[in-house]
Amino acid sequence: MGSISHAILPKLAFHYQLPHSSSNHTGFNADKFFTISSRKHSGRIFSSLDVKDGRKNTAIDFNDPDWKLKYQADFEKRFNLPHITDVFVDAVPIPSTFCLKMRTPVSDVFAGGYPSDEEWHGYINNNDRVLLKVINYSSPTSAGAECIDPNCTWVEQWVHRAGPREKIYFKPEEVKAAIVTCGGLCPGLNDVIRQIVITLEIYGVKKIVGIPFGYRGFSDKELTEMPLSRKVVQNIHLSGGSLLGVSRGGPSIDEIVDSMQERGIDMLFVLGGNGTHAGANAIHNECRKRRLKVAVVGVPKTIDNDILLMDKTFGFDTAVEEAQRAINSAYIEAHSAYHGVGIVKLMGRSSGFIAMHAALASGQIDVCLIPEVPFQLHGPHGVLRHIKYLIDTKGSAVVCVAEGGGQNLLQKTNATDASGNIVLSDIGVYIQQEMKKYFKELSVPVDVKYIDPTYMIRACRANASDGILCTVLGQNAVHGAFAGYSGITVGICNTHYVYLPIPEVISYPRLLDPNSRMWHRCLTSTGQPDFI
Repeated sequence: MGSISHAILPKLAFHYQLPHSSSNHTGFNADKFFTISSRKHSGRIFSSLDVKDGRKNTAIDFNDPDWKLKYQADFEKRFNLPHITDVFVDAVPIPSTFCLKMRTPVSDVFAGGYPSDEEWHGYINNNDRVLLKVINYSSPTSAGAECIDPNCTWVEQWVHRAGPREKIYFKPEEVKAAIVTCGGLCPGLNDVIRQIVITLEIYGVKKIVGIPFGYRGFSDKELTEMPLSRKVVQNIHLSGGSLLGVSRGGPSIDEIVDSMQERGIDMLFVLGGNGTHAGANAIHNECRKRRLKVAVVGVPKTIDNDILLMDKTFGFDTAVEEAQRAINSAYIEAHSAYHGVGIVKLMGRSSGFIAMHAALASGQIDVCLIPEVPFQLHGPHGVLRHIKYLIDTKGSAVVCVAEGGGQNLLQKTNATDASGNIVLSDIGVYIQQEMKKYFKELSVPVDVKYIDPTYMIRACRANASDGILCTVLGQNAVHGAFAGYSGITVGICNTHYVYLPIPEVISYPRLLDPNSRMWHRCLTSTGQPDFI
């Protein structure tokens, strides 16, 4: 098996993707699961679909009066959570050691949980579900509409609620748990690490380790695992970065699982984005293949907020808040100069959520450019022409652009990083250069300032909002592992915390819907036209 950066990234092909309708992230993202067989009128109306479950295509015949029930059954099957008992059918659950009614410490000899005179009603039932889609669109032309059939029929889609279970499948005193952080830095990594450790100790786990520098730590003999305890992690959330360090890429899945066997790891908590989760899912599958009783649980880490089906991911709120500093600096520079223009490049390889929300929050942005909405710089409807209009009418302008925006305007590169991501050209520098040339040809003096706060934002500690999100995600990751689930990730959907099978959230990045109400709100705030 090849390395993580190449072998385990999902290779899902789609004949035709539906128009992206994911910015209203409380709804179900139809793009991921469907290919169009035939269409009518617009991309949102069609007569039949192929449902993609990663293994086969199941055609939906809308002439079948039972199509809705069949779709819901298929959805339930896809979102069924992998469990230890799928492999170990004779695994016997034991009473949970997690109970907040009485805080008597777990004894050295496992005694069936915390003693209590009354039953504690803080557990989550395995049949509890969270509704993914909450808006019943009356028309496929409604802003942000997400339709499955031509009539935009309401179809319920339920996913599993996260939280502690009354029965667990691991004896805490026998568990060795490991935590690994992969990819790039993101505000909140230390917060998640801290809560995983604290919650593991509440269950009664004594052996907790951190794997240094991502998946690389499983194979590099110079890197030794880091013992973790509440004392070690008590104050790490007060700093940015990751206590364990991060890296991209890594060894093969076989090498990772071999290392896990040698170390005696029973639970692996993986913090990372789509590529990292693809690795976690491959580790889960290999553990099943080898019949290892190991729980592999992911915690989505992407500052870009581009994980499917989730309201938001940790680090996003902090990124939007910290971006205000850069935007305000660009605004002051632009408005203090004669014909000043401030350009701020923010994170967002495939999705423009940070740029959009930062523009909305600041109220200082005149032009917001994102990957999901094509734009031209030159021409009668181009960005530069609009900047000229802003210079003439208000004397200055502020532009916010996501790093993945306008890549079609730049020379493409075949270079990739260690995670297999294409190395993007710098759209911010390009816009700055083209703007200077444009106004020079017009003999109009401009003062263009360019700010790229990427690494300053990534290195920040989490703000209060992200701190809460990280806390709950870390706790629920541990609850999921002890409940016997593996190959899952934890997230927030419609303000509730849920467990999702990893394959259902990693097929491609979640994209902002240009027809969503939030993007319309951003356009109302900036007052920008279409740049096509």
